[in-house]
Amino acid sequence: MQMQSSALSDRTRKLLLSLAVVMAFPAASAIPQGIASAAVTKYSTISQPFKINGTSFHIGTINKNGSTYIALRSIDSALGLTTRYDPSSRLVQVTGRNRSIRIGLSTGAISLNGQPIFGPEPILQNGTTYLPLRFLSERFGYEVTYDKGSKLIGLHALKENELSISAETIGADGDDKSLSVYYPVLSGLDNAEVQRTINSFLKQEADRFVTAGSEQMNPVVQANDDLLAENPNAQVRRPTFDGRYTVTYNEKGLLSLYADYSVYLGGAHSNTARVAYTFDLSTGERLSLKDVAGERTDYVTTINEAIKKQIADRGLTLHTPFKTIEPDRDFFLRHNGAVVYFTQYEYTSFADGMPEFVIPYSAFSRT
Repeated sequence: MQMQSSALSDRTRKLLLSLAVVMAFPAASAIPQGIASAAVTKYSTISQPFKINGTSFHIGTINKNGSTYIALRSIDSALGLTTRYDPSSRLVQVTGRNRSIRIGLSTGAISLNGQPIFGPEPILQNGTTYLPLRFLSERFGYEVTYDKGSKLIGLHALKENELSISAETIGADGDDKSLSVYYPVLSGLDNAEVQRTINSFLKQEADRFVTAGSEQMNPVVQANDDLLAENPNAQVRRPTFDGRYTVTYNEKGLLSLYADYSVYLGGAHSNTARVAYTFDLSTGERLSLKDVAGERTDYVTTINEAIKKQIADRGLTLHTPFKTIEPDRDFFLRHNGAVVYFTQYEYTSFADGMPEFVIPYSAFSRT
């Protein structure tokens, strides 16, 4: 059993080379540093109507800047999750559906299945912790809907594949440079051979990017050492390399995720490379965009038309006109469709990040 390698490895090489360019988000900004401001404002709570897996509820929520926040203790019965609070460490832990989120109320740090993730500041009010409903529910595998007429929020548990995904770490920290990469490890899959194949491949990919990141940092380390040798009081910033993954789809025998690798070599920003993976869990094979399109031979044209329309609808400003994707363009899956994305600075400015374009699965159907 082997992974697809030819075109995919070409794209990987391009991503590795792109790490040499300094033009992306700082890796150090990925985790909030504190939530002191969250407790200052007094928010009013409203009784919000919900329909969760077909059952009606009214749950107290807070509206902050257009986002609905829900009390963590309210989700135990409603979503079938378990919330625990350790007052000594001020740590909140929410578990369920093969997931665990830990929230440090003193630090603002949030982790999902052992991996630090970017997250919003919790609201602390009257001894209760609130988090944005969409942030919380989507990370536990719930689809969120909203009916403007009735103001009813719907939550529906997605039917996911039977497996768990946890984080393993490759790390090294010293005075000269810092490296911290998290990569996913699958467990609980019925087919042990497929599980071993995917885990081995993802570990090899993480190792590949760690090697590339280390090679990019070494010249900066040497330059810093030379500068300090001449001037021991000189101020230098050590280079860093950071890797995080995001699972985007775990349904119907398929698993899709992407990994972001960021290297900081000096200057204002880091450079981030994104690489996406979609696996067939029955074989362990990595799927291509053509595989997802099925028998739709004109899938490139279909996707191009969708991207151009979304660019116009969203008013995106491009520094280079968009013409077409490559037939083997990187992508990942979500519940509502396949997602094609622009890499940083490929077509847009730094402020636009990596624009994503969702192509509904129905677009690949001929009926």
